[in-house]
Amino acid sequence: MAQAPVDPQFWLIASILPAAFVVLLIATHRFLPLSHTSYALITAFLTLHTIGVHYTYAEVPIGVWMDQVLHLGRNHFDRVVHFSFGFLLAYPMEELFRLSASIRGWVVYYLPVMTVLGLSGLWEIIESWVARAVHPELGVTYLGSQGDVWDAQKDMAAALYGALLSMTLLLVVRALRGAETALESEAAFSE
Repeated sequence: MAQAPVDPQFWLIASILPAAFVVLLIATHRFLPLSHTSYALITAFLTLHTIGVHYTYAEVPIGVWMDQVLHLGRNHFDRVVHFSFGFLLAYPMEELFRLSASIRGWVVYYLPVMTVLGLSGLWEIIESWVARAVHPELGVTYLGSQGDVWDAQKDMAAALYGALLSMTLLLVVRALRGAETALESEAAFSE
């Protein structure tokens, strides 16, 4: 998606952290391997982000379409990506905490949610620094606030909701699997 981005300077600035993240994943894959599911979820998120920075978040065609069809008053593709940050990356974080730190119990579901919230807040702070450091037009493009003074808070809330949903679904799936395993064990024992 680097071919003819709408705003090359924005594309370059907005691609630095994701590129560093990919380098980190490559560098750590031997001693901190994640599951194929985690790598697929990370790829899905990075794909959404790449689409957003190619067009600039305020101009992504599917977001424009959503605005026209649903009369949202703005392009909400950035909110979709923030929600996806929490929803898609909470599971790899949970896996990392569970496998590398041997964390168990409710904390293994709590830490990814708090990590998503912290990283989301850090992203918003970095966005504001970049916006102040570059010319005003790019700063507004980079922030993607589209006139919403509460944009940063809403973006963080979207990421939080995504992480909460992800961890809730994971907890339910594991509980159901545990119940199935218990029923299978009970059936095998009674035979």
